[in-house]
Order: sequence, then structure tokens, then C-alpha cells
Amino acid sequence: MTTTQTALHESVRGTGGAAGTAAPPRARTRRSGRRRSGQWAAWAFLAPVVIYLIVFYAFPLYRNIELSVRDYTVRSFVQGGAPFVGLDNYVKVFQSPTFGPAILHTALFTVVSIAFQFTIGMALAVFFHQNFRLSATLRALFLVPWLLPLIVSASTWSWMLNSDSGVVNAALEAFGLPGINWLTSPDWALTSVTIANIWIGIPFNLVILYSGLQNIPSDLYEAASLDGANGWQKFWKVTFPLLRPVSAITLLLGLVYTLKVFDIIWIMTRGGPGTSSTTLATWSYQLGFASTLPDFSPAAAVGNVLIIIALVFGIIYIRTQRKQDIA
Repeated sequence: MTTTQTALHESVRGTGGAAGTAAPPRARTRRSGRRRSGQWAAWAFLAPVVIYLIVFYAFPLYRNIELSVRDYTVRSFVQGGAPFVGLDNYVKVFQSPTFGPAILHTALFTVVSIAFQFTIGMALAVFFHQNFRLSATLRALFLVPWLLPLIVSASTWSWMLNSDSGVVNAALEAFGLPGINWLTSPDWALTSVTIANIWIGIPFNLVILYSGLQNIPSDLYEAASLDGANGWQKFWKVTFPLLRPVSAITLLLGLVYTLKVFDIIWIMTRGGPGTSSTTLATWSYQLGFASTLPDFSPAAAVGNVLIIIALVFGIIYIRTQRKQDIA
């Protein structure tokens, strides 16, 4: 009897041990199943973004590059069969007499616009950061230029700067100053569109920089006041250094946006008179759509030059930020 009980006990214990050794594989299977389901969920969330980037960014970029290395006409654009010409379209663009003025105007338009937009936006952000009475209302009013459609803003500036009936010339003549041909003079056309673009871009800089100011602790300003710092010293020693990351992304976004500005210039001056206000963006449109014989391939080449310029500045920004993070 004792021998039988002992054998039965050992048999039960052995069965339990076998079950114990079988449990870990099941647990690993469950964990593996959860991991796979988590990966599928991650891909499900990521898929719309990937599809969006491919459809609206990767494919248009590929198509633009393909246009620039072939000789497309209106017929070949519709029916296909454009011959491969390599870099001939880029050579044609670089050798064009319009390329030099377009590069110069793009640089001047971009640098001057960003400099004034950032400076005025910074000044207004610091001003509204004081939280005085009606500051929220005034800040909301400053957003109006940014909220208006660009065609409305550009048309309004065209009317204001009109040589014969514009309010700007009327104001100049009221002070005894001669009127200026803002939109029809080669000396003033680029200045006119730059002024309009500065006015439109100030609210963007104001909003971003004001948000950055909200994240600066007030204790730092109190400590600076105890050390005897005046308002100007607080700005240069506290505000500006702590706003450097926000300022960098604001300048980069402003640069990318301003490089591709087309509608304001086209509505106000159409890149003229002559080429006095032609930029790379307006020149690309003129080549591809505004001429009697559209030249799609050089137009695509000019567009790719703009993309390369924006990428260069984007890479410079990324490298600068990495160096700051390491330091």
C-alpha cells in the first residue's frame, strides 16, 4: 500500500513538473502575439502618414525630377515619349540671362523679408508679453494679415501702391512729396512686393515668438531685476538666449516659406517690369505656364533649384541644432 501511494505521488509530481516545463513556451507565444499585434497597430497608425508623404511629396518630387531631365513639349507631356536629355535643361537655365537677376532678387526678397519680419515680430512679442489691458485684443487684430487669403492681401497692396489712385501716393503728396511708381518702376517693384510680404509674415513670427516667451520662467526676470539689470539687459541676457531654439525654427520656416512665395509677386507685378521683380518661383511659373509656348522641362529645373536651396538651409539648421544639443 505504501509502495503504491509513493508511486502515485511520484507520478502526480512528474506530471506537474511536465506541465511546469510546458508553461514557458505558452507564455512566450502570448508575449510574441502581443508584440506582433503591437507592431501591426503601429504600422496601422503609420500607414496614413506614409501614404500621404508618398502621394503628395515623394511622387511629385520624382515627377519634377523626371520632367527636368527630359525634353517635354505640350504633346509629349500629354502623350508621353519625351526624349532623355540629362542635365541639358539645367545648363539652359544656368546660362539664361534671367537666372542671375532671379537669384539676386530671390536672395534680396528672402533676406530682407525675414530680417524685418523677425525683428518686428520679436519686438511685438516682447511688447505683448507685458500683459497690459487689451493686449489679447490687439494681439488678435495683428493676426488679420495672416488669416486673410493671399490674393486678398496682394490685391489690397496693389490698390494701395497704385501710382494714380493709391492711398500711399496720396499720403506722400499730402506731405508735399512726389509720388512713386511703386509697381511700374524697375527701381521700386521689388521693394513693393517685399513690403507686402513683410506685412503678411509679421503675425506668424509674432505668434511663434510669443509662445516661446510664455515658456520662459518669470523667476529669471525677477532674479535679473534683483541684480540691477534694466529692460535692455534682460532682453539680451535672458530673453534672447532662451528664445534661440524657437528663433531658429521660426527663421527656418520663414526662409522655406519666403523662398517659394509666388502669388504675392505675381498678383502685384507679374515679376516685372521686365525682370525687375522676378524670383525663381515666378520665373518657374513663367516658363511653364505663362508663355505662349510652355517650356515644362526648364520650369521643372528651376523648381528643383529652389528645392535644393531649401534643403541646404534645412541641413544647416539640423547640423547646428545637433551641435548645440551635444554642447
